[in-house]
Parts: sequence; structure tokens; C-alpha cells
Amino acid sequence: MTVIAPTIKQANYTDINTLYLEQKVKDIYKQVAQNPDSEFYFETGRQLAERLGYPENLLDKVPEEAISSFSGVGYYFHLANLQAGERVIDLGSGSGMDSFIASILVGDTGQVIGVDMTDEQLLKAECLRIQANINNLHYFKSYIQSTLCKDESMDVVISNGVINLAPDKNEVFHEAERLLKPGGRIVLSDIVTTVQLPENIICDSNLWTACIGGAIDINDYIGAINSAGLIVESIEDNIEYQFISENTQDAILEYGVKSISLVARKPY
Repeated sequence: MTVIAPTIKQANYTDINTLYLEQKVKDIYKQVAQNPDSEFYFETGRQLAERLGYPENLLDKVPEEAISSFSGVGYYFHLANLQAGERVIDLGSGSGMDSFIASILVGDTGQVIGVDMTDEQLLKAECLRIQANINNLHYFKSYIQSTLCKDESMDVVISNGVINLAPDKNEVFHEAERLLKPGGRIVLSDIVTTVQLPENIICDSNLWTACIGGAIDINDYIGAINSAGLIVESIEDNIEYQFISENTQDAILEYGVKSISLVARKPY
């Protein structure tokens, strides 16, 4: 998640205290890392990953503890088409499941970097990486809107269920564009809406951490990608993703909240 100021104006001119929101998100995902079997506003674990489409043969190669803390909202590796030798950055890498998979797919000649703002997630992922003796994967603490990596240093940017948590999506996509080499691609799964959310939902921090409150209209989402200089090539609905919190059900029905996966490319 990205935080750049104490408050930020939303599309309906509501002020959100992003410092409070950042801490709320950190607290939730600290628990996801340390106590993945607890009850959350969202699903976690291998059953979720398999239902979303992650192949069993790939999951079998990932540390079980990373899978137990997986809380993504879709499957996108079929769109990513990662190749041996590619450099990949995972924005909001969490406990590492997607970055572990990416490290397998790019092979020993490739490199994967995972960035996250939550200390407990990073610690878990790094400990698992060391235990598994994986040398083409590295983690460091960062906000996804400002990773400090070099310009045009990545072939692929990946992200799963994280950008909706960022108050300023435009900055995240501009950062992705900066990181990508010409011809590189961003591949992600995220939560969007088909109708602009009202103030009472945007101001509900529980709905933010449930990946609802921060979701924006899909047209605005695509517009933010395009305004960053990236071209959307493909979009898919993730119909297998389920919102399990009772207080999300009305919002889902009324505002068309859903999970999507997409790929967008930086022109040459």
C-alpha cells in the first residue's frame, strides 16, 4: 500500500486518514502472517489458491507456510507467461507465495524482488526463502508507489489484491511504468467495482482491509493504467473469488464489486 500524506482526496471528495488506514492494514496482515488460520474478512490458504486456479504442481514447490498466508484475489500467471531469465518485482509480496512461484518460473538466470510494507510478512517470507535456499529471490521493505528500484530494470511487475489498498492508484501505476523496460508488462489481480462506491463504504476501514472500500470503478482503474503510459491487453473476471464477510455482501450486489486479472504493457 502507498501512503504519501495524512489525508488524500477520493473521487467523491471524502477525506480518508491514510496514516490510520496504513496501520489498520498492517495490523490485519501482521495477523495473516503470524496466525493465518484466524478468521479474517477474506479467505486465506491453499484451498483459496487452488480454487482461483493455481496448479497443484506449482503449489507443491512452494513452502507450505507461505501458502497458508496467501490472501490473493485471483490467478494471473497464465497471463504473465514468465520466461527464464526475466526480472520480476512483486508489489505487495506478503508472505511470498506469488514471488516463490515467479522465482520457479524465471529460473536460476532470472531474478524476483518482493516488496511489502508489513514487517511480519517480510520476515516470514525471508525466513522461508532462506530455509528453501532460493537465491534468485530477494525481499525488502517498501511502499508499492516508491520502490527505489532503478528505472526500466524489470521485465514484469506482478501484484495480487494489493493495489486496491492504495489510496492513490495513479502513483502505483506510474511507479510500475517507471520500473518496466520498454515492452515490459504489469500483470495483476485486484478488486474493482462497476459503480462508484459511496462515502460510507469508502470511510469504512474494515471494508478497506476486506479489499472493498478502496476499490474503484473498473473504467477509472483502466484509466489510471492508461494515464501511466501502459496499454491494457487483456482482462478476465475471477469468478471463483468469494467475499466471505457478511458486511460486504450488500456492497458486492449494489456496486458490482468483483475480482479481475489483467495484463498491460509498456510500449517500446
